[in-house]
Amino acid sequence: MDQAPDIESDEEEFEVLDLSEVRNGTWLQRVLGDVSKASVAKQITVGGASGWCAGYLFCKVGKAAAAALGGSLLLLQIANYQGYIKINWRKVRKGVDQAKKRFGQQANQTVPGLVENVTEFAGRNLFLAGGFAGGFLLGLAS
Repeated sequence: MDQAPDIESDEEEFEVLDLSEVRNGTWLQRVLGDVSKASVAKQITVGGASGWCAGYLFCKVGKAAAAALGGSLLLLQIANYQGYIKINWRKVRKGVDQAKKRFGQQANQTVPGLVENVTEFAGRNLFLAGGFAGGFLLGLAS
């Protein structure tokens, strides 16, 4: 005869979650809080540090992207010259022109709203935005 499966006790083990982190926010939110209401020194420091990080990453990623794009174009030209591949430049030019046209249309729709939002934010948070701009430029230079 088949035996009935062992019946476990009615008490199951549960993992207790500490919700104090959720209630109080992350450590970053606790440390920084609403920066726009903080002292001028804290706003400039936070803006400068975040700007430097953004500028540094922008510089490094930009260099890597430029190297990848330039290297691939160089390899394509060498392969074309050696006869390994045949590039239809007319088709490439047509595709680039179409992409430029679509990009221009999308940029005309997106950029004015973006510029307005950034200008409004910078006007409300002058010290934070100034610190970010200075830090961004320092990040690009380093």
